[in-house]
Amino acid sequence: MGVSGSGKSTIGTRLAERLGAVYADGDDLHPQANVQKMSAGIPLTDADRAPWLRLCAQWLAEQQDEGIPAVLACSALKRSYRDLLREAAPGLAVVYLDGSPELLASRLSNRPGHFFNPRLLDSQLADLEKPGDDESAIVIPITLTPDEIIDQAMAALSRA
Repeated sequence: MGVSGSGKSTIGTRLAERLGAVYADGDDLHPQANVQKMSAGIPLTDADRAPWLRLCAQWLAEQQDEGIPAVLACSALKRSYRDLLREAAPGLAVVYLDGSPELLASRLSNRPGHFFNPRLLDSQLADLEKPGDDESAIVIPITLTPDEIIDQAMAALSRA
């Protein structure tokens, strides 16, 4: 989890490979209306995100029901969003990719071809509720290299 530009897709893909898990990118589950809003620089509301989060939760539940290890890259900005995902997939481990607004903005400015409008970063940061201590999230700074992030995530997951 994390805001746009935190590296969810890159890390999620590589983490799934290391875990021997299936992977889904939450971006691919967004309804077209959400993609159009974000492309136009219009922040999503909780109502906009609700159908998308239900699809994310459904995907996780289906994998868990089939006994398939899974990794989902999903912003999961608010605790209520993560609670919905945990309800669908009990035992869900959350890896939070944490970065400064400056670093995130720099990454977004160098990411051509993605539908997310970089002007939306501030709205995502405003909506972001960092995981609380009681959520047992694995918090990893995005200043590390992808390999270091994967290594830290794997070590934390093996302890969980």
